[in-house]
This record gives sequence, structure tokens and C-alpha cells, in this order.
Amino acid sequence: MLHGPIAPTLARLSAPNVLVAAAMTLTTFADAWFVGRLGITALASVALVFPIQTLMQMMSSGAMGGGVSSAVARALGSGRPERANAIVLHATIIAIAMAGLFVVAAAVYAPWLFALLGARGAVLDGAVAYAEIAFGGAVAMWLANTFASVLRGTGNMAVPARILIAASVLQVALSGALTLGWGPFPALGLRGPATALVIGMSVAALVMGGAVVAGRGGVRLRLAGIALQAELFRDILKVGAVACGNALLTIATIVIVTRLVAEQGAAALAGYGLGSRLELMLIPISFGIGGALTATVGANVGARQFARARRVAWSGGLFVAVVSGLIGGVVAVWPDLWLANFTADAAALAVGARYLAIVGPFYLFFGLGQTLYFASQGTGNMIWPFSAGVVRLGVAAGGGTIAATYFAADLAPLFACLSAGLVCFGGLIAGSLFSRVWNPRDS
Repeated sequence: MLHGPIAPTLARLSAPNVLVAAAMTLTTFADAWFVGRLGITALASVALVFPIQTLMQMMSSGAMGGGVSSAVARALGSGRPERANAIVLHATIIAIAMAGLFVVAAAVYAPWLFALLGARGAVLDGAVAYAEIAFGGAVAMWLANTFASVLRGTGNMAVPARILIAASVLQVALSGALTLGWGPFPALGLRGPATALVIGMSVAALVMGGAVVAGRGGVRLRLAGIALQAELFRDILKVGAVACGNALLTIATIVIVTRLVAEQGAAALAGYGLGSRLELMLIPISFGIGGALTATVGANVGARQFARARRVAWSGGLFVAVVSGLIGGVVAVWPDLWLANFTADAAALAVGARYLAIVGPFYLFFGLGQTLYFASQGTGNMIWPFSAGVVRLGVAAGGGTIAATYFAADLAPLFACLSAGLVCFGGLIAGSLFSRVWNPRDS
């Protein structure tokens, strides 16, 4: 990470993460396909829950998980392995506490939360049924992703990748079986994919935890002999807490727009939900490269190799921007390549196609911004990414609210505000690489 050629190093470190991203994408696709067999109401229910579920995934893996990877990588890069070991225990405590917050906020208060987002009747019942299980078992996802982040911080991308891919395969199989009632399995409806999620993450947490306890990657979880230190909590949280705030801003944008679209009915909500789901699927893709960037940038910042850290960030960010731009361009022109896999409802298809035609061409800015967001975690300073998230929220959600007020019958102005928000988000984070954060005076 400190001296090898950048492109081959990133390719080697990113390959396992890219495979994980592909597995996560397949899981998301499969869940939507299974739920689509239950009808338009079920799709509308999942459209409400999916942003909150993605928020938990983003916080546990890319946000707080990024803070964990960054802290471990910086400790190892500066030659302090005992500090890295102590960070593992502190990270585990943070993971359990954060899981508790999701249990209370999204499982216990699920009826109130989704009613606030505009759900009524059968749509609300379905959202609550899914959320009570998915978020009731939040500790499984938090521990699995935290242990994976510890290993990634050491540069060991292969072990967490293998475990998470296996868990994803298990989750897909169980999701279909429990949603639709294959063979001897009960048909649980919307509770099926939620149950599969909790089981898959529980298996991953147990196996990944065993790898960390065994010291794979050079760091080890020890419950005795390590004193808790406020400074170590701060070292994780100075990146992870701010990154969680940024994840919250990203999801808040989608949640606010979801609330606005919900006024147009279940079909419109389902169509927008399918379109925005594709946008959120870009996050695992950017994390495929970004997870390697967090560790590599962190190691180089710890070694005070700032110029190399910048080159690493640009290499990964521009690559993902191209990939995201290609995906967005294709679905903008041929939306049925994505939408037709999940529903045949004409109204839902029309809304989804309108969204993809307007927002899809700007996915490249989202991919660029998200990847550089992960790279920024390696610097230990998240001011610029957080600021970019605030601007995006103001432009997309704030502007979208105004557009929905004055153009209630036409969703195109609302979707145009989402596109403008993506441009601001990607442009501002890219601009941060020219700031003092990435260019210290002593570099």
C-alpha cells in the first residue's frame, strides 16, 4: 500500500471488494424480484423501507466501518500494532451501541416512522412487517460489517470478501424460499427477505468475528487486558460519526423525495422506489473500490506520503465515475433493462422511466463523489464530504420540495433537482482534493 505501483495495488486490494459489491448488488436485485412477485403494494412497502435499510448498511460498512478501517490503517501505517488491537475492542462496543439505536428507531417505532413517510393501509402494514425483523436483528449487520472493516484496515480484503459473498448467496436462497414459500419453507411474504437478511448477516458476524479473534490480518479482538480510552473512541468517531452524518444526509434526500412521490399514489411510489434503488446500488460499487482507498489512503497519510495518497484517490474515483456514468447512460436510454425485471404495472414503469431518463445521466457524479468520500475517510478529516452532503440535501430535497409544490402533477422538475444535487455532491468532494486537507504544508 505504501510503495507498490498504484493501479496494480488498487486492483489487487479492490478485487475482493468488487466481488462483494457484485454479491450485494445481486442480493438487492433478487430481493426486489421476489417482492415484485407479491404485487405493486409490496413493492411500495419495500420502497419505503429500503432507504432506511441502506442507511444501516452504509453506516455499518462504509461510514462507521470506514472510521474503523481508517483508524486501524493509520495505526499500522505509523508502526503501532498494539494501538490497532485496542481499536478493535472500541470498534466492537461502538457497533453494539449503534445497532441498539436502529432497533429502537426503526423496529420499535416502525409504525410511526413509516406513517410519517406517507405509508397508509396495506403499504404501511407491509413496511412494518419487514422493518420489525430487519432492524430487530440490526446487531448482526453491525458486527459483521465492523469485523470486516477491521480486516480491511490491515489490507486483508480477501477474508471479509469470501465471508460476505457466502453470506449473500445464503441470503438470496433464503429470501426466495421464505418470501414465496419454496418447497418446505413457509411463505412469509415481506417478512421473508427480512428474515433472510438477519440470518445471512448473523452467519457472517459469527465467522468474521472468529477470524478477528484468531488474529487474521495481524490485529486481534481481546476482551481482557485492554483499558477503554476516550481518545481511541474519538479516533474512530472523528471519521465514523461524521461519515454517518453524511450517510444520513444521503438517505434523508431520498426519504424526503420518497415522501413527496408518495403523494402521487402507490404506483408512483413503486416506480420511483425501483429507480432510486438502482442509484443506491451504486454505493456498493463505489465501496468496492472505496474500501481499498480508505485503507490505502489511510496507510499513506499515516506514513505522511500525501502526494501518493492523492494519486491513489484520483485513480479510484475516476474509474468508478466512468463505470457509474455508463450504467446511468444505459438505463436512461433503455429503462426497461432495469424496470421490467420487477413489475409490469404501466404507471409504475412510466414514473421509473422518467426518473432514470432525468437522473441516470448524472450517476457519474454520484459514483465519483461516493468513491472519493471513502478515500477521504483515510485522511481522518470528513469536513468536505459532509459539507457536500449538506449541499446535496439542500439542492435535491429543498429544491425538490419547491418543485413538488409548484408542479404537483409533473415529477420531472423534482427529478431535475435530484440531478443537480448529484452534480454538486460529486463536484465538491472532487474539489476537496485541492484543499489543505489533502495538501498539508509539510507534504
